[in-house]
Amino acid sequence: MKKILVTGAFGFIGSHLVEFLTSKGYNVIAFDRYNINNDYGWLNNSKYKNDIEFCLGDIRDFDSVYKVVNRSKSIFHLAALIGIPYSYLSPLAYLKTNLEGTYNILESAKNCKINNILITSTSEVYGSAVKIPIDENHRLLGQSPYSASKIAADQLALSYYLSFKLPIKIVRPFNTFGPRQSTRAIIPTIISQLMQNTKSIKLGNVNTKRDYTYVNDVCSAFLEISKSRNLFGEVTNISTNQNYSIVEILNIISKLMKVNPEIIKDKKRVRPKNSEVIELIGDNLKLKNNTKWKNNYSFKKGLKETINWYKKNKHKYNFIDYHV
Repeated sequence: MKKILVTGAFGFIGSHLVEFLTSKGYNVIAFDRYNINNDYGWLNNSKYKNDIEFCLGDIRDFDSVYKVVNRSKSIFHLAALIGIPYSYLSPLAYLKTNLEGTYNILESAKNCKINNILITSTSEVYGSAVKIPIDENHRLLGQSPYSASKIAADQLALSYYLSFKLPIKIVRPFNTFGPRQSTRAIIPTIISQLMQNTKSIKLGNVNTKRDYTYVNDVCSAFLEISKSRNLFGEVTNISTNQNYSIVEILNIISKLMKVNPEIIKDKKRVRPKNSEVIELIGDNLKLKNNTKWKNNYSFKKGLKETINWYKKNKHKYNFIDYHV
């Protein structure tokens, strides 16, 4: 079986993807940032640990990227800085990781003649919706330094397809949720706050809407897109074609956890007005027409799995008061 390199392998989606691919019999190289403790993040205690090849480096360093790419046949590139609030504080960090890191992958892949490269995008590149649902032809708008860095990375990747015939596929997930996600994300922050305080919860703008896909379904979409012969040089959404507001999510989670909290508006959790994306809902017709993918987890089923996981693993988190 050909080796698949997964960058950003120790994080939320990356760790699930590494395990998913390994469970399907693929040989996976898990690449993530070098650390002196050989810490593999969420893969430290994975039941597949002995079947995974680990490699530590830095996505911003061409030499370390080239060396691991040269040992691979396919690449699933997920390594990125993703937090929107921090991108307001340090835009340059996002350019170095998200744009320069993607350049290192592309240039290495070109030199090493890699035959299948998935570049992970984000629905944030669409900005506030001009039309609903959002298909892959929707205009792009960088409403935060984070989304701008991802637009730049996507366009650089497509330029390598057009200029060098590099076998690029852009994978564009809408909001992913599930076990292991940072409590900076809205669903974990709701769950974690309610685990500490059942009477009240701090939230920002509760009317924004997002399209949420459970992480297992996202992993299967990655694999199906990688198998497709029709999606080279293309962008493909991963979404469910439905969305939920934050207040709707709170209501569902509250019922599942059997609590009834009061909402306290926290101004620190509200994005700048012109930077806020009000509504995202993805059109997944292209994904369904070109692959065998299907959505196996309903939103409620995914929330139940997520809540149960956080309850069982609350000792792994320091539930501080994150601003989201």
